Amino acid sequence: MIKTAVSKGFSIYKKLPKQGKASFWFLMCSFLQKGMSMITTPIFTRIMSTEDYGQLGGYYSWSSIIGSIVCLNLFAGVYTQGLVKFEEDKYRYSSSLQGLCLTLTLAWSVVYFIAREFWNNLFTLTTSQMVAMLITVWLSASFSFWSVEQRVEMTYTKLVVIIMAASVLQPLVSIIFVLHNDDKVMARIMGGLVVEIVLYAWTFFAQLFKGKKLISKKHWIYALSFNIPLLPHYLSGSVLNTSDRIMISRIIGDSQAGIYTLAYSVSLIMMIFNNALIQTIEPWIYQKIKDKKVKDLSKVAYPAFIMVAIINVLLIIVAPEVIAIFAPPTYREGIWIIPSVALSVFFQFLYSFFATFEFYYEKTVYITCATMGGALLNIILNLVFIKSYGYIAAGYTTLFSYIVYAAFHYFAMQKICKLYMDGVKPYSLKIIIAIGGLSILVGLSVMFLYELTIVRYMILFAVVILCIWQRKTIASYFKIMLSYKKQTS
Repeated sequence: MIKTAVSKGFSIYKKLPKQGKASFWFLMCSFLQKGMSMITTPIFTRIMSTEDYGQLGGYYSWSSIIGSIVCLNLFAGVYTQGLVKFEEDKYRYSSSLQGLCLTLTLAWSVVYFIAREFWNNLFTLTTSQMVAMLITVWLSASFSFWSVEQRVEMTYTKLVVIIMAASVLQPLVSIIFVLHNDDKVMARIMGGLVVEIVLYAWTFFAQLFKGKKLISKKHWIYALSFNIPLLPHYLSGSVLNTSDRIMISRIIGDSQAGIYTLAYSVSLIMMIFNNALIQTIEPWIYQKIKDKKVKDLSKVAYPAFIMVAIINVLLIIVAPEVIAIFAPPTYREGIWIIPSVALSVFFQFLYSFFATFEFYYEKTVYITCATMGGALLNIILNLVFIKSYGYIAAGYTTLFSYIVYAAFHYFAMQKICKLYMDGVKPYSLKIIIAIGGLSILVGLSVMFLYELTIVRYMILFAVVILCIWQRKTIASYFKIMLSYKKQTS
């Protein structure tokens, strides 16, 4: 039976067009990256203290923020758009953007070294950590340029090999470094950096060799004029995702930040499923917006909302066991963080269905205002509640911030529909509030059962039985989603 299924699957794969095969492998790479991160987390939490893990979380949080500033996310939308706009000159465009990114990194490195002590104190990082971060930011950007080019050209073989190699080698080398060094944090950073130097550095020279131009005034002006106005959006997005860990470390301590980082990472397991689902549905949403048939969206959106809500609640139910698997007893307090952060993941998924309208009609002001507002709200709430109620409060400030964030995008979507679609309402606000409100109520209520293992397992068993009972209905929803994917392929 298994052999037949594998043979059938391989036969289907062989019939896929080049774009389909590329999409399949890109999705597999995404799962592998996230999967290896999850698999190796239990190892790192057992060879690093909670304090070390907190400092490492702070480093990666600052790296996300500083990366947005240094390279301006030039490898994101502006690069993909430019490959189409400058199709006849795309290799020169690519090499010139590599040159621009290198120039920006070197310029910011000079700014750092001029006032090294000031920056070290501001970020609470050492000089070696800051240097490693700047090199990592440049390497990651260089690889991202090359990666996007491969995706656009659908030449996925080299990209898949490199991503798979990095997914395996980065944690493996880092574990070896951590086990043989006293400075566990720097060892973990260097383990990842060494692998990136070996696997990523050549991509800079590969694009430079093809384009043969580091500086292009036309391309530089185009990229900077496009991305500088979006810097508040990119920066605010990084702040919204990382500020809680930085602030916990500053206000309470690295040890508590380590526990929070672990619980936050575990809660984001569901992002793997969410991202795969939204990538499947998103092209169909854009097509429906283009055809002005947005009333059709709800027939897929509501089942997707319910499905994601149930899966996140299931994670909340087994939080004590998940934390026990991922970390030693010193991290157990993290079980109280998972419910709020897991629920915030649901609202991150929710807002994607609204934000597509803003992206389609290029309402970047709405997007930037929403992201900046969410980030600012999160910082203010963290300042107030972390001091008063401890680091566990950060999970609830994150949840509230994402609820407001999703609400902003919903009302922005409504405004766009009034302007361009005669006021048609794609979704019912009452139904969305009902699904979101019920998921919050159930998710937070489960916490009171964390010490009642048998009761939690009975609830889990009941949910599984319900899913088996409704398996045909669930399967029909997946078929609907897949059929919409085919319609836009």
